[in-house]
Amino acid sequence: MAGIYIHIPFCKQACHYCDFHFSTSLKYKDELLQALVKEIQLQKDYLQGETIETVYFGGGTPSLLEASEINVLVDTIARLHTVSTDAEITLEANPDDLGKTKLQALGQTPVNRLSIGIQSFFDDDLQWMNRVHRANEAEASIKRAQDTGFENITADLIYGYPLLNGQKWKYNLDKIFELDVPHVSAYSMTVEPRTALASFISKKKQPAMNDEQSADQFNLLMDVMGAKGFEHYEISNFCKPGHYSKHNSNYWRGVKYLGIGPSAHAYNGETRQWNIANNAQYIHAVQTNSLPAEMEILSETDRLNEYIMTALRTMWGLDLDKLNAIAAASANVLIKAAQPFFDKGWITQQNNSIYLTQTGKLYADHIASGLFF
Repeated sequence: MAGIYIHIPFCKQACHYCDFHFSTSLKYKDELLQALVKEIQLQKDYLQGETIETVYFGGGTPSLLEASEINVLVDTIARLHTVSTDAEITLEANPDDLGKTKLQALGQTPVNRLSIGIQSFFDDDLQWMNRVHRANEAEASIKRAQDTGFENITADLIYGYPLLNGQKWKYNLDKIFELDVPHVSAYSMTVEPRTALASFISKKKQPAMNDEQSADQFNLLMDVMGAKGFEHYEISNFCKPGHYSKHNSNYWRGVKYLGIGPSAHAYNGETRQWNIANNAQYIHAVQTNSLPAEMEILSETDRLNEYIMTALRTMWGLDLDKLNAIAAASANVLIKAAQPFFDKGWITQQNNSIYLTQTGKLYADHIASGLFF
């Protein structure tokens, strides 16, 4: 099994915190879509005949695509690959794009999962982030999607920024439960270089993020989600039983995937490659039958560290047998390095797997780097 990610690099406007590759101009949208189709053709052998279990439209803002454009891309994949009959096909969407007519059109495509960028149910927060939509649209878009027949929905939320006090954060979570959304991705606000938010903070126009606030809100998130029966299956992801994101779960479990579009990444277990993050250069390269990608061959150490970094984030944990399958006796080395984290109560071992404790989840990146080879 394998997955395909398609990057749609267009947005209506730039969120202040975002460092993903996108353009606010749709001038070259048609040429870009033609290039995506051609790259799918050029990359048809990358996954070596693996059945496609997931297709994920990310961005940018993929909900800017017309239903007919989505169909062309999925049809191209289906023509060149074997696609599972129950494939998960996800479309990232902004609430302001999900009007009744658009949702009805999406219902006529193979898309069967919507990832809606809610971020907050408060207008002042959304304006601070420079989001296009407003709070009433956030709630209405979920209800409209459900009324149209989309049951497999995930909502994105952000916490840990100055405007979000504990009461507002609890309200956002309660609204998700009220709306009966089965999956939530929640991310702590991070300040990425070369973003508007980073510039505002450096110029003292905005306060820096508060790590203690973020930790408190993450703990509340874990407690409330657990009390509502949601499984915390990856650091930033929670779902009702059986509603995991197949596509993202496969990332964390080391399944092969192909990335299509400018800035998209691909991984086949032995190599990793990434496309150029420039729309014009991407289009030109593909038009001349050239893959606009750089590639690295993963060393044994790379593969060990990759597995540690991804597996430890999940509820399935870090399987020591899988570690030894990458490099003999590596589990023994890791167990010795892990002892300080056992002593602090940040990780635990059950049978032959290592898991983060709830406290350990606050330090996931630190623990992973401490275990790297």
